[in-house]
Amino acid sequence: MALQNSKYYNNFKLISIILGVFLGGIGIAVFLLFFEGESPVVKLEQTRDHIGKKGVIGYSVTDGKSGLRNITISGAQGSVTKVLHSVTFPRSSYTGKIGPAETSETVTFDTKKEGFVDGPMSIKFEASDYSLRGWLQGNKIIINKEVTVDTVPPQLQILQSEKYISPGGAGVAIYRLSDNTCTSGVTINGRFHPGFLVGDGRQDIYISYFALPYDAQKIDSLLISAIDLAGNETSTSFTTIFKNIAQKTDTITISDSFIGTKVPEFQQYYPEMKGELIDQYLYTNTTLRDQNNKKISELCQNPSANRLWHGNFSRFAGSPKAGFADHRSYLYGGKIIDHQVHLGVDIASTNRAEVRAANTGKVVFAEYLGIYGNMILIDHGQGIFSLYSHLSQMNVAPGNEVDKKSVIGLTGTTGMAGGDHLHFSVLVNGVFVMPKEWWDEHWINVTIEMPLTQSKF
Repeated sequence: MALQNSKYYNNFKLISIILGVFLGGIGIAVFLLFFEGESPVVKLEQTRDHIGKKGVIGYSVTDGKSGLRNITISGAQGSVTKVLHSVTFPRSSYTGKIGPAETSETVTFDTKKEGFVDGPMSIKFEASDYSLRGWLQGNKIIINKEVTVDTVPPQLQILQSEKYISPGGAGVAIYRLSDNTCTSGVTINGRFHPGFLVGDGRQDIYISYFALPYDAQKIDSLLISAIDLAGNETSTSFTTIFKNIAQKTDTITISDSFIGTKVPEFQQYYPEMKGELIDQYLYTNTTLRDQNNKKISELCQNPSANRLWHGNFSRFAGSPKAGFADHRSYLYGGKIIDHQVHLGVDIASTNRAEVRAANTGKVVFAEYLGIYGNMILIDHGQGIFSLYSHLSQMNVAPGNEVDKKSVIGLTGTTGMAGGDHLHFSVLVNGVFVMPKEWWDEHWINVTIEMPLTQSKF
């Protein structure tokens, strides 16, 4: 009898262990399934340290386990606390991913209508998921961000502005700004040209160099604007007289020998060219030309904030061969096959003549670039750049500092060049402009130096 009871006891013990393991496994599975412990992951975007009249809070939230349950954004300032945004996501199931795995939104609010005034303010971001942790409230993440409410727009006063400008011409605007943390500049015909402190220790006077593209028919809009860290914006329009100019037309005959010489050169750098030689030539003169000019414009988007150049720009010694904004028609086999505009000045001297920097600056590019061949681009500061192309030799590299004595390379025939010469261009914030203005000491004095001197008093 005792043996039998012992047998029953052992069986009961075994069953109990098995049942315990089973129930424990179920418990662990339930815990892992419903009580997962990973909090949502939050990224706050577009949320500045300063908030203006219109507050902007951008966020993205992800939760790869149980899914998102709710999101709340509130603002607090003194005794004022306001819920600025609240969203609850409905349950989509009872197991697995119950709420959405991710969401993003941009929240805007009127600071004054919400009762906030200029000064410090706290923003609180809360997000929770569908886990049963936290007494069934889910995993929660809380992010607090201290910001400053600033609803006062910057003050802007125009001191000097350009009186005349032509297609392909450049001009300046000089202005006083109350806040030196602003982003400011001139917008002409929809294109923005940034402003920079003039220097000499002044922290309130700015200059913006702006340009009118060669193909502009008129001035549609012209204004100076400033936007502060809180997004408050001030703008003031001004008037400049549009002076149209005649632009030269030219016809260039393309020969088979020229194509046979040039296309193999381009094929080394652009193997994607296909078709007959004439098709490949047209690809370089159109598609590749556009790509090259886009690249050049991009290289001009982060200029030095300081003015590096002094006096008028030096002109390469030689005979002019082609002018700025010459409208060219390309003739092949007795037919016009293409039309392009020449965005620089061609000057020829002796073969492999020394090319010096037109002014003081820093080299930002010195490589082969399509139709320009071996090309050097120099940043002269505050949006002014000079370009030298078709070079047979380049003596500088990006980062090198140069001046008017620096021999940066030798003339040549690389790129879309039929003979040894220098193609020279000047750009203002990526816009090609007439080099002759920058060669002209009188133009520099009247347009830039005198207005700068007058604005400092």
